[in-house]
Amino acid sequence: MTELTKRSTVYLEPDLHKALRLKSIETSRSMSDLVNDAIRDELAADADDLAVFRIRQDEPAITFEEFVNELKRNGRI
Repeated sequence: MTELTKRSTVYLEPDLHKALRLKSIETSRSMSDLVNDAIRDELAADADDLAVFRIRQDEPAITFEEFVNELKRNGRI
């Protein structure tokens, strides 16, 4: 570990802990590395979602009821 790492306590469900431990052994990677990668992937997915929201923020909103009625009008349902 480098000087820039921070220690944290994370409570995992027993089955998740076992799966993480087994994956760590199988891949010869530390549990910390696996957790860091998983968190990094989740944050990247969130960043992608936020970018899409920003792109589509000016699109008109439509209610569920309006959408269903439009489907009926178009003979889709």
